[in-house]
Amino acid sequence: ALELMDFRNALEQFQKLVEKMITQKTKESSGLYAKGDDEIDYDTFYTTTQTLFGPAVKDHNVQTFFRKIMSNVDERPEWLEIFGCFIGESDGSLSQLKESMVFLVSGKQQITHSVVKRKDVIKGLVKVPLLDFTLTASQKGVLTVFNNQRKSFFSYSFYFHQDTAWITGCDFLPHLKYVVAVTESTVIVWDYKSKESKNNGFVIKPMKNCLLCVCTVTTSDDLPKDSILMGDDKGYVYLLTLTSDDFIMKQYKAEKESQFKFLDSESLNMVKRKLHDDWVGKVKYIPALKRFGSCSTDSINSFVLDDIKRLEDNLPVKEFSVPRGVNAFTYCGKAKVIVTGG
Repeated sequence: ALELMDFRNALEQFQKLVEKMITQKTKESSGLYAKGDDEIDYDTFYTTTQTLFGPAVKDHNVQTFFRKIMSNVDERPEWLEIFGCFIGESDGSLSQLKESMVFLVSGKQQITHSVVKRKDVIKGLVKVPLLDFTLTASQKGVLTVFNNQRKSFFSYSFYFHQDTAWITGCDFLPHLKYVVAVTESTVIVWDYKSKESKNNGFVIKPMKNCLLCVCTVTTSDDLPKDSILMGDDKGYVYLLTLTSDDFIMKQYKAEKESQFKFLDSESLNMVKRKLHDDWVGKVKYIPALKRFGSCSTDSINSFVLDDIKRLEDNLPVKEFSVPRGVNAFTYCGKAKVIVTGG
């Protein structure tokens, strides 16, 4: 209780310090401030902050906070920013962190491993809690699994190269234990566990339209199959079901020296339905509702939420309209609401 009272008092003093800095900066900008003994420069701010909070604040966070205030007094940073958010190797052990008089933040580890080259960007990032790893996909074709075992990251990368195709999204197939990604013209399935570096990738084609997003349909059964949802630039939503047999029986030979095994999309269990009149920006299966959602920049058919069986029939779907469409959506199970962003 005494520590809490001391912290509240320190916080009040810190907030007063920040207000004085803002007043000083505002007067300086208008030419009304005359320098004197009460001037707050960086050294004064640093010394006062360290006195108030002690080792709970780090030098670089103090510097960043000060610079943020001085650069824009109208956008005041939150007080908790003074304590930072990343725990680096030099910040001490977890036991030392727990002794902080401020609060306990979850330790975050920054991945320094370079998974993409210059002029490449990450287009998809998926957390797989069951296997404790993170999956990333870069625009130019680098799929990487970061395994968090033994408290350090191990990465396994797969490079897909096709001159004109960019990766637009990725996800994980929990039953088949494969990574799936979509490009503008194909579907990639990667067996990240395979020891064969040149023959562990499958490419499904042809796909007539440009694929823009992908997600896994999560189910509770243990059958050796997975279903994925995909959206394209013509407003179609696809449901593709893959089984272990698809990767054994339906292969056809690729060109020599190719590291990919090609699968004919016409031979697979895939259905599609046009739900929007513009690009499909996101598809997602919501297990709690046993429904899928898809959104588009289409102003009329902006958001669809319905049973996945609607993709296989022509029955009406539950949808609503938003001017200029919907770019993103998410579901909150606790509040039982769906939030959309246009």
